[in-house]
Amino acid sequence: MAPLVTSGGNSHYSNLMARWLIGGVVIGVSALGFYFTCPLQVWRRRKKNGPIRVYMDGCFDMMHYGHCNALRQARALGDQLVVGIVSDAEIIANKGPPVTPLDERMIMVSAVKWVDEVITDAPYAITEDFMKKLFDEYNIDYIIHGDDPCILPDGTDAYALAKKAGRYKQIKRTEGVSSTDIVGRMLLCVRERSTSDNHNHSSLQRQFSHGHGQKSEDGVTATGTSTRISHFLPTSRRIVQFSNGKGPGPDARIVYIDGAFDLFHAGHVEILRIARSFGDFLLVGIHTDQTVSSKRGLHRPIMKLHERSLSVLACRYVDEVIIGAPAVVSKDMITTFDISLVVHGIVAEDNDYERGGDGPYAVPFSMGILKTLDSPLDITTSTIIKRIVSNHEAYQKRQEKKSESEKRYYEDKTFVTGD
Repeated sequence: MAPLVTSGGNSHYSNLMARWLIGGVVIGVSALGFYFTCPLQVWRRRKKNGPIRVYMDGCFDMMHYGHCNALRQARALGDQLVVGIVSDAEIIANKGPPVTPLDERMIMVSAVKWVDEVITDAPYAITEDFMKKLFDEYNIDYIIHGDDPCILPDGTDAYALAKKAGRYKQIKRTEGVSSTDIVGRMLLCVRERSTSDNHNHSSLQRQFSHGHGQKSEDGVTATGTSTRISHFLPTSRRIVQFSNGKGPGPDARIVYIDGAFDLFHAGHVEILRIARSFGDFLLVGIHTDQTVSSKRGLHRPIMKLHERSLSVLACRYVDEVIIGAPAVVSKDMITTFDISLVVHGIVAEDNDYERGGDGPYAVPFSMGILKTLDSPLDITTSTIIKRIVSNHEAYQKRQEKKSESEKRYYEDKTFVTGD
């Protein structure tokens, strides 16, 4: 006989079902809450089941170690870094003529060890269409920029859309260096060479140079005017951040190349790329400031020893650097570092490599391990300086335009804050 179900049993069953339903609703709501409140990065990893891709763009004009450090920081926020390089036309429209043309900037950015992919002709401002393209075609998760403002000519923020979309991340700007500062150092070098040029470049010098005077050995300011000098403070941590941290293998063929590597440019990158192809490990010697000054003048190098070292270390073709390498390649040095080949490019501001018998490369020359390389690009540090000087009026207008845009931006920010 089937058991009788009492009214009390029905009540117990109803209560049990109600508890199950309430529990199910609670679990569902909790799941939805986790879905909407958990970090986007964690959720996207599960959805994509792939690498986190971050995007950073820029002009990368007169590229220096500050740019490289920004790319290093951006790469640390994801698994792959895609870099957009702003076209020459966009730079001219928004800032003024670039010092370095797009093809050279492409070489520079592509050679940075933290860069996985490059997009050419990126827009200066992140438009809605381009942002959609980044998300849909390039699978970008986050757009990265430094904590310094990027202002359009109309005074608005170039990254406003990315911020509104919640897909923006910020990194710290590298203190102690800027393209403006470097231009000031270059102009100081030019002023020292020619008194007749002082009148032509004085207004631009005032635009770019200010602060501390660079003093000569007798304590007198070299040019008679105050000018900006390097404020970079090298630390062991920063050098470690840029270093590969790996030595050569037991049977590695070690190639050595040395030089000033001042105002690190596309010509340097290309010669390092070729040098690396002759071995398994590329060791680069960076000459001291004193060595460079003795050959090229009081206000050379433009970039100081540790600044130059970081720029070289950031290059993907370089395995290790000697910070403050001797001007002469000795037998002891070759033995200590187990150097198999010493190379030197033929495009240089001095032709010491031609003095194989009695120059700084006499020892590797006598050992039969000295090789000269054809440089694919005819660019030197002086090339970059000449570009600045020949277009000084254009660069002065560029700075004025930048100053006006930033002024409008901060005025708008103050007004909003006041409300």
